[in-house]
Amino acid sequence: MSNIIPMLDIVEDTTRNIIPMSGIEVVSDKNKYSFDAVIVATGGMSYPSTGSTGDGYAFARACGHTVTDLKSGLCGLNLEGELFLKLQGVALKNVVFCVKNGSKTVYSELGELLFTHFGISGPIVLSASSIINRMDLRSLQASIDLKSALDEQTLDKRLLRDFEKYKNKKIINALCDLLPQKMISAVLQVSRIPEDKNVNVLTKEERGRLVQALKAFPLKIRSLRGFEEAIITSGGISLSEINPKTMESKKVRGLYFCGEVLDVDAFTGGFNLQIAFATGYAAGNSIPQ
Repeated sequence: MSNIIPMLDIVEDTTRNIIPMSGIEVVSDKNKYSFDAVIVATGGMSYPSTGSTGDGYAFARACGHTVTDLKSGLCGLNLEGELFLKLQGVALKNVVFCVKNGSKTVYSELGELLFTHFGISGPIVLSASSIINRMDLRSLQASIDLKSALDEQTLDKRLLRDFEKYKNKKIINALCDLLPQKMISAVLQVSRIPEDKNVNVLTKEERGRLVQALKAFPLKIRSLRGFEEAIITSGGISLSEINPKTMESKKVRGLYFCGEVLDVDAFTGGFNLQIAFATGYAAGNSIPQ
């Protein structure tokens, strides 16, 4: 008889998520069922509307397993303040999103970023979320290098050329070749330069502040988006309690775990699917015939 019976006893209403390997259908009621082996492949906490509500973690805890802290992974970031609201819908390409903890850079990546109604999203933001989701977000400083292909000196020369081209214009109209229109106003706000100031009276100090804002447009992260929007769940059943060759529990004979319910995750690009495929294959092929 299986050692899994105590788990089914404790989590009666969610037994439909246990996958029996004996071909016997499991229904959601208060009866008890016994199997020679069980694979838990319930997923994580992400997208609960699809039925992924964390049942597997309850099963694991009931059987004595350790479940590490569960965090949203590969998700957007909520920002502090209101400046980002003016940028809603702005999509940026070939920018560098950087996150620092004091003087230490914890994440820096070139790619695409999107301003939304809550803050920021996009490929490089999703990846960053899975790096910082276990950190104290209050201690982090985030920024966007809007002109990653140019160093500060080259960017300053570019500004001088544009200002010469638009020397009789206000600065709000003189950065049109450099930035999207919505971004211009935000950059000037960060630079503390009045939008109606003529470029021909702009000081060297103001131009320096503009360069800094372009190379490190500051953002303050408030929180991660929730599991409702997260692509994956970071955290899960401790890998130290799982046999990596068979995916069998080291605590309960005949109990196997695979996929996102485990404490393993990766960036976008098919890696998380590969984790699910590989661990599922290992578990399925390890069950005695």
